[in-house]
Amino acid sequence: MSIIGETLGVLAGICTAVVFLPQALQTIRTRNTSGMSFSSYVIYCTGMCLWIAYGVYLKSLQMMFFNGISLLFTLPILGIIIKNNLKSKK
Repeated sequence: MSIIGETLGVLAGICTAVVFLPQALQTIRTRNTSGMSFSSYVIYCTGMCLWIAYGVYLKSLQMMFFNGISLLFTLPILGIIIKNNLKSKK
C-alpha cells in the first residue's frame, strides 16, 4: 500500500479508536449512564470484536490495534450500563 493509503488508514484508525474516550472518561467519573442505550453498546462492542477477528484473519496489525483500542474505551461504559441497569431493577 502507498504511504498515502497507510497514512489515511492510521488517521482513520486514530479517530475511530479515540471517539469514545471522552464518553468513557465522563462515564467512569460520574457513573451516569442515563440516556445511554445498552443495545447500542452491545452491538458496537460485538462489531469491534468482529473487526478484531477479521484483522487477525487478514493479519492486519493496524485493524486489530485500532479496533482493540476502541473496544477498550467502550467496554467500561458497557460494564457501567449493565451495573446501573441491574441496580435500578432491585
